Amino acid sequence: MRYLIYIISILLLVGCARPGTPDGGPFDETPPRVVGANPAEGAVSSMPKTIEIFFDEYIKLENASDKIVVSPPQINQPEISANGNRIKVKLIDSLKPNTTYTIDFSDAIVDNNEGNPMGKYTYTFSTGDSINSMEVSGKVLNASNLEPIKGILVGLHADTAATAFTSKPFDRMARTNGSGEFTIKGIAPGHYRAYALQDADGDFIFGQKSEMLAFSRRDISPRSFPDQRADTVWRDSTHIDSIKMVKFTHYVPDDIVLLAFSESTLDRHLLKTERKVPEHIDVYFTAPSEQKPVVKGLNFDESKLVAECSAKNDTIIYWISDTALVHTDTLSATLTYLENDSVGNFVSRTDTLDFVSRLPRSRQIKLEQEAYKEWQRTQERLRKKGKTYQTEMPLPPLSISSNGNGSLDLYDNICFTSPEPLSVIDTSKFHLYVKEDTLYLPADCEIEGFPLEGDERGSTMQCILYGEWRPEQQYLLRVDSAAMVSIYGKASQKMEQRFTIPSLDKYCTFTATLTGRNDTLAIVQLLNGADKVVRSERSNEGKASFFFVSPGTYYMRAFLDRNGNGEWDEGNYAADRQPEEVFYFPSSLSLRAKWDQEQEWNMQRIPLSRQKPDKITKQKPDKEKKIQHRNEERAKQWRTK
Repeated sequence: MRYLIYIISILLLVGCARPGTPDGGPFDETPPRVVGANPAEGAVSSMPKTIEIFFDEYIKLENASDKIVVSPPQINQPEISANGNRIKVKLIDSLKPNTTYTIDFSDAIVDNNEGNPMGKYTYTFSTGDSINSMEVSGKVLNASNLEPIKGILVGLHADTAATAFTSKPFDRMARTNGSGEFTIKGIAPGHYRAYALQDADGDFIFGQKSEMLAFSRRDISPRSFPDQRADTVWRDSTHIDSIKMVKFTHYVPDDIVLLAFSESTLDRHLLKTERKVPEHIDVYFTAPSEQKPVVKGLNFDESKLVAECSAKNDTIIYWISDTALVHTDTLSATLTYLENDSVGNFVSRTDTLDFVSRLPRSRQIKLEQEAYKEWQRTQERLRKKGKTYQTEMPLPPLSISSNGNGSLDLYDNICFTSPEPLSVIDTSKFHLYVKEDTLYLPADCEIEGFPLEGDERGSTMQCILYGEWRPEQQYLLRVDSAAMVSIYGKASQKMEQRFTIPSLDKYCTFTATLTGRNDTLAIVQLLNGADKVVRSERSNEGKASFFFVSPGTYYMRAFLDRNGNGEWDEGNYAADRQPEEVFYFPSSLSLRAKWDQEQEWNMQRIPLSRQKPDKITKQKPDKEKKIQHRNEERAKQWRTK
């Protein structure tokens, strides 16, 4: 008997040493609870350097650096640590007099054993004789696509002058969660301006143009009033017991929407120049300009350069058309361009530059000799086998890529793209045929190449074929050799491609009828499931019509093109210019073949914060921390045994 008691005692000790397991009693499902603080929570006339918050169990902090926010902001970040059942906050900055301070822990506090979340918690004290208790809340969205922005700072300034955002830290602030939502607490009655800032340098001031920002010129006056809401009481995890009306204090405004953007009007300067390969010189600027730079050769004729410019002239490739210059290791030139001075005005600047090839002529010669020897060996093998061989090494062919093989949409054209600028496009060598019965008969087409006069975005490296496509017709395109020749004398090879134009039954027509203000400025875009633009049309008298649309599921976005340039434009804080307004149709569009569909859309009917459909919203809400109810699950398992 004595041995039996001894064995039972050991088993009991082992079981007690394993809490939170099926063998050691129920899991801990009780969230941590604050049992005290020093100074006390809600203390007034307090100037602590260290704050301690005590809990009824051991706790830990999760993602503290991302979630905990001290307001007013601290330039020197406080030291925050969890040890046992205590959180310790050491304040480094001096405290302001007559100010309410809040330490918003969000949902960072969980118990140490099971990770049970305490829920959102904010500690408050005041250096004055009262606590300011007003709150405001809202959402921060990306101005270009209405995506919620996570982790951006949102701040208030009591100084409503525009200069406050660029000269003073926020008076009060918070940080957005995964849904882009924020709540700023501890606010005194008064008038404020709201801002958002991705603070790159930690000074809580907008000073770097790389920092994403949002601003509003609407004054915010926080207030509160008694209200009530419906509160659901659950019988268990799946059944509602009752719904009760609960009284609470309603703080407003609670629907602030800030539209964040990054200014693209960076100071324009020459970023770098390089000559990776002998054939071209690459020039990069930090920002766009309407004017192209001017090159003046010092040891070469600049007329031998062919410029291939990006859409906004911030990247320019100068192709060297003269072979002798390609073989010259160093080309010297002056480059005259516009850049911003210290106050942001455009001024002309001229630099003298040396463009040195990374592949010197000696290395070029060696590679050419190796290629020639390999060609000779190949021709000698052909000669010995009695096959046709070459006696003179030809230039490599010009590799041309094109679209249109197989199928081509009614609204599309065939684009030929060269890896280097073209000097010749022989339109007589393009032959288009349409199939009639069993025969291919000549069909009309037009060929367009090289930048047209006045077309700043044209490319010297593309050629476009336009045809009058007919539904359900098969086409044959033949392109003779040497139809396109590059500036280095390389010629294109023969090409042949067959394609079919789909039947009209494969398409549908969709018209968006816009209502609300400024719909005449709207550019409407059809989007795919990845939130990418598929088609774009400018509205005309409140209607945007899309013809020959492939059936499928689409989404719809519009922006108000206030400057008429056909592109969405960001804002500018110094110019007090908001970004161009963007709207999303709140649900998907199911477009069916052979149907003419029309959708009326009032772009202002639904608040911006609720417009973008969840299925194409990439920034998802934070996963809610919940008590796992593992005891309930274990009980269910036992009942099934």
